[in-house]
Amino acid sequence: MDYDYDVTVIGAGAAGLTASGVCASLGAKTALVEARKAGGDCTWYGCIPSKALLKSAATAHAIRTAETYGVKAGSCSIDFPAIMKRVHDIQQQVYDEADKPEIYENMGVRFIEGKASFLDEFTLQVRLPDGTDRTLRSKNFIIATGSSPYIPPVEGLDSVDYLTNETLFTLKQRPERLLVLGAGPIGIEMGQAFARFGSAVTVFDAASRILPNDHPDLTGILQKKLEEEGMTFRLGSTVTSVSGQDAVITVTAQESGTGKKIIAEGDALLVAAGRIANTGALQLDAAGIGTHQRGIAVNGSCQTSKRHIYACGDVTGGLQFTHVAEHMAKVAATNMLTRLPMSTDDRHIPWCTYCDPEMAHVGEREENLKQKRISYEVYRFPFSRIDRAITDNRTDGWIRIYAAGLDGKIYGADILGSHAGELISELALAMRNGITLRQMSDTVHPYPTYALGNRRAADQWYVRKQSGALVGLLQFFFGYQGKMPEKTDPDRIV
Repeated sequence: MDYDYDVTVIGAGAAGLTASGVCASLGAKTALVEARKAGGDCTWYGCIPSKALLKSAATAHAIRTAETYGVKAGSCSIDFPAIMKRVHDIQQQVYDEADKPEIYENMGVRFIEGKASFLDEFTLQVRLPDGTDRTLRSKNFIIATGSSPYIPPVEGLDSVDYLTNETLFTLKQRPERLLVLGAGPIGIEMGQAFARFGSAVTVFDAASRILPNDHPDLTGILQKKLEEEGMTFRLGSTVTSVSGQDAVITVTAQESGTGKKIIAEGDALLVAAGRIANTGALQLDAAGIGTHQRGIAVNGSCQTSKRHIYACGDVTGGLQFTHVAEHMAKVAATNMLTRLPMSTDDRHIPWCTYCDPEMAHVGEREENLKQKRISYEVYRFPFSRIDRAITDNRTDGWIRIYAAGLDGKIYGADILGSHAGELISELALAMRNGITLRQMSDTVHPYPTYALGNRRAADQWYVRKQSGALVGLLQFFFGYQGKMPEKTDPDRIV
């Protein structure tokens, strides 16, 4: 059969850009098809603009709380248009340096702007910007079309001019009152940012707590911190209707259990209720590609039901993170072109919500360990005893590590605190390479750093290994005369 390309990648977000770059580097004639602008959600609607906005919000908060550090900074004025200009400038910088089609064309990738759909398992139809169609045939495909905001079926929602993460960064003015539907990562991050800009923020969610995929003890601490900064939470409340009149948006919700009606008004509404895979325009049936409820079905090698078609990133309905998309893209391209067995690492994927303080996780959740009846112990260390956190006045939070009591094998970890996203990376590396708490405790960490908190948490494994029998033997053989240790308290932190 005649093919135009060895590999055609559909979607130029984080997964698609990574996949096309790997394919070209392995000598494959590669095409990259994108319906919008290269860079995808991360550059234009997600990671980059949200973190740029969070940095401006953190700076405003630092100025307002400067007296804590003995610095009188005066008043803080928010220039919202200037903040948004900075966000857009950073987006453009990232695009120019990492995402621009010319970068990939220099690698040998053929960039095609247009909307793709399958005609059969080897043929793609691309609707070009001028309205004409182009047909191309490819020996292999990698689908990386990402995801879009999920819009819940709430009465009246379609009658108001609501925001999503795809439109939030087009705001010209700061809303005085921001209503948020969803207490997940997007709702929490953007809610805190706008609260620090001076907006009155109210967050609704049917769940009983914020960030339900993170540890409840830590999310409780975080929620209290966010409430201290002025955020209002309406948790355990199902939004029943939305209406708008005279530039005022009204959200009506009902409390679970009590049935109490809750009404809140605002001049902007952010819908942050999750995301859905972008599969609708692909005509997957024409190619015989299998799907499930959340997206395209793939195996551990990112291979679909068709052996020459792979999928990676959000479109597969798994964890929706840029780092996961890039990891899957590398696995997909390597398997496809080298036939070397390589599978995704689903056991050691870290994540982080970049609120302040940050919330991070890796490995097994504690509740899952209990459900699987895996024997484990919790090794904790508070940020209030990390010297660097004390000097920085960043003492809110905890490190929690779940590990085997016998040998210190690490099963998972949760961290709430400053630089949690950086700290969790060391634990992810340790888990993937079989490093135990004993080995972490024996590893020299620089002082004073936040990372020393990981070592101090690992030290607790040694603390619990102390026993009267061991000390008794040492005293007997060497004549030591010190006090025998008391029975170890599992909650004692040294």
